[in-house]
Amino acid sequence: NNINSLMKKHSARLYGLFGILLLTINTLCAQEYYFPEYQAEWKTASANSGAFTEASLQAAVDFAMEHEYTGSRDLRQAILKGFEREPYHHIAGPTKKRGGPAGMILKNGYLVTSWGDTQRVDMTFSVTKSFLSTTAGLAVDAGIITDVNDLVGDYIWDGTFDGDHNSQVTWKHLLEQNSDWSGELWDGKDWADRPPREGGIDTWKNRELRTPGTFFEYNDVRVNVLAYALTHTWRKPLPQVLKEQLMDPIGASTSWRWFGYDDAWSTIDGLQMQSVTGGGHSGGGMFISAEDMARFGLLFLNNGVWDGKRLLSEAWVKAVQQPSTPNPNYGYMWWLNQQGARHWKNLPEHLYYAAGFGGNFIVIDQENELVIVLRWLEPSQIEAFLELVYGAS
Repeated sequence: NNINSLMKKHSARLYGLFGILLLTINTLCAQEYYFPEYQAEWKTASANSGAFTEASLQAAVDFAMEHEYTGSRDLRQAILKGFEREPYHHIAGPTKKRGGPAGMILKNGYLVTSWGDTQRVDMTFSVTKSFLSTTAGLAVDAGIITDVNDLVGDYIWDGTFDGDHNSQVTWKHLLEQNSDWSGELWDGKDWADRPPREGGIDTWKNRELRTPGTFFEYNDVRVNVLAYALTHTWRKPLPQVLKEQLMDPIGASTSWRWFGYDDAWSTIDGLQMQSVTGGGHSGGGMFISAEDMARFGLLFLNNGVWDGKRLLSEAWVKAVQQPSTPNPNYGYMWWLNQQGARHWKNLPEHLYYAAGFGGNFIVIDQENELVIVLRWLEPSQIEAFLELVYGAS
């Protein structure tokens, strides 16, 4: 009996020590990533870290500074020039003169290098799409949207999704930009947004509709239809959803803004609400600093968890990285470095990224635990920039 009692005491102590060891390991793992607090000065780490060296990073920074986007810093002029082929194109929402090249590279959340003014608020154009898709993910996580394969017309019955064609559109189609939704929203006509090089107004207007889910087409009118549908499904403005559920918890500044077009208002529950845009090619969209972009990227790097608190399901973070059927380089409004037309052959295929007009990027590399944010890099130079970061050839 004495021997059994002694063995039980030793076993209890061993289990206790084992429990403390597990807790210590878990604590160390949890501390592996750095999550900057609100208004904190970003902690730094050595540039000689795994995927790159100090020399490769300095070469990349020099390259970014030397290859500024060649469009006007007056973004109103850059927008009108960049989309001059579109019939009826005009500025419909706010714009802002931009700053110079800027960026940040994070390793495990720590800042390894930065350049330019990382606190300046600028337009981000289609980087906004990745914020927009995140509000869809939050709706799925909350059960407000039951399934991305649901027909959007089952949620929005005001005529936006009526007709034999539009009634087939699902949330997934809108997120993957393969809905081929047909119609007009906020004076924007789907067929007039980035029209083909061939033909003219008559052929564009009378085009053959493609079955939803079978044909990819980058189109801001349809992206704005998604924003409109999400606003009515949430029954609150999407900037409010994003602020309360994600941007405030990750310690983002109070300087970011998400705009819609000047006339993009509708009444929900007796209140006037603006439907935001998913880009800025007619003005509007997300106006934000590089540092707040980096925080957003860090949340995705850590699979939706910020400093131990889950804000976005891991299932959604994985879902946005799944290639769509008609375009293997596009997921849920994030670009994917998969085999396809936009494949960066000398760079890891697990990279995924948000990208916007004028050279705005948030690049996520989960295997190497990197977040790379760029502002105003000449867009055609992004692959060359990343090759310098990674020392690829």
